[in-house]
Amino acid sequence: MITRSPAETRAVARTLGARLVAGDVVSLSGDLGAGKTVFVQGLAEALEVAEPVTSPTFTLMHTYEGRVPLVHVDVYRLERLGELEDMALDEMAADAVVAVEWGDAIADALPPRRTEVALTFGAGEDERVIEVRHVER
Repeated sequence: MITRSPAETRAVARTLGARLVAGDVVSLSGDLGAGKTVFVQGLAEALEVAEPVTSPTFTLMHTYEGRVPLVHVDVYRLERLGELEDMALDEMAADAVVAVEWGDAIADALPPRRTEVALTFGAGEDERVIEVRHVER
């Protein structure tokens, strides 16, 4: 899909988010500034999260309450894979939707069943190319 504004990117994410249930994991990849956090904001809207969703780059993780809780993880600054285990991501995923920014960097540590979202820059300043695929390994 191609979007031409952050609002359109959030709308694509809302469509996906409307189908998510507790236990689902969404892995996001793309260059810095490609729209990963904007996409998570759209997921949060679909999950009826009321508070603003911001990037957890420095805290690694934010949890939001909604019709289904949303755990937003950013592994960009993760220093070692053990930190991911320390966060008990597996346990959180049982009762929430988990969205992992930079998930491609830790793909082997993610559940074998997940949705992968790749965001890349398009031709215009706000244009993004979004590829979504469901993985079952």
